[in-house]
Amino acid sequence: MILTRKRLEYVDCVAQYYDASSADKAEDELHTLRQISVDCPRTVPDVAFFHQPVIQACLERILYIWAIRHPASGYVQGINDLATPFLVVFLSEHIEGEMEDWVVSKLTPAQLSNVEADCYWCLSKLLDNIQDHYTFAQPGIQRLVFKLKELVRRIDEPVAKHMEKQGLEFLQFAFRWVNCLLIREIPFLLVTRLWDTYLAEGDKFPDFLVYACASFLLTWTEQLQKLDFQEMVLFLQHLPTKRWTHQELEMVLSRAFMWRVMFDRAPSHLNCN
Repeated sequence: MILTRKRLEYVDCVAQYYDASSADKAEDELHTLRQISVDCPRTVPDVAFFHQPVIQACLERILYIWAIRHPASGYVQGINDLATPFLVVFLSEHIEGEMEDWVVSKLTPAQLSNVEADCYWCLSKLLDNIQDHYTFAQPGIQRLVFKLKELVRRIDEPVAKHMEKQGLEFLQFAFRWVNCLLIREIPFLLVTRLWDTYLAEGDKFPDFLVYACASFLLTWTEQLQKLDFQEMVLFLQHLPTKRWTHQELEMVLSRAFMWRVMFDRAPSHLNCN
């Protein structure tokens, strides 16, 4: 009953907000729609599946409805990536085989509408917990990046000192990590495994994200200490994860969980003046 009600509510929102004519949309709403239409083709660029016209249209509607219903933040670049794991999971209930071979046109309009609605509500639930990541100046991201810097200093002081000596600020690379929840840093086939862990953390997910980012960064502790500023920036923007399997990701998550448990028992370790 709840699923049916929520799916109908989403369909009503599409009719009310997205399907309205341009003449009936405010200027800021038209600007939001234009920005989303520019970002959608950039979503997970190395996975052809997301560039099927039907999927692009789904993404555009989901993001536009979310932005209109959340005026405090509106649409922010990066949110487009956050819808993709939900789309894949819900579509996998209807389509078999490898994602690269999926043909969405085989779905009935009703199936596609339900997938889109379910994706919208799950994205909304996720973002409700981190909405200050996407309000003006994105204070939630700034706060988590600051915590990440402090955590790395506590765990691996030589790396932290080397980065500081070279003048590398954590915001220069970790902003994207937190903004997109690491989606852009690993092969997309591993993303659902990563997000299983995020969602299992419940309301503590933003805190766990800091430990996941620290574990991810310190995977390359030896390499980073050999690089100068320019080399580190290039390395961190193009990390060698293309050939990663579940094994490498499991190591990152295991370390993150271990550190989270350890520091939870001694929270003052993360306090700084």
